Amino acid sequence: MDANHQPTLAEIEERFVALVDGQPRDEADRWAGRWLADDELEWDDLSWWALNCLHGIDLPADESGAYLHDDEQLRAWLAELRKGRTM
Repeated sequence: MDANHQPTLAEIEERFVALVDGQPRDEADRWAGRWLADDELEWDDLSWWALNCLHGIDLPADESGAYLHDDEQLRAWLAELRKGRTM
């Protein structure tokens, strides 16, 4: 993916898959935040929702090192994204 073009829904889904596969969460958070901060871009509802899920994916739940949004929730979001793409 070119860092200068707006990501497609397929590219957003790739970020979810990478997280499920163990990619560092802070990378996905920064990537999503970069796109959400660009006020000149227009998003469909599903893309906007998915980017907002990714932005903040690295938030800690507490001092134990657990995340606010655990792996189970991440997989559920991926499933929901895939379901939304088929509609």
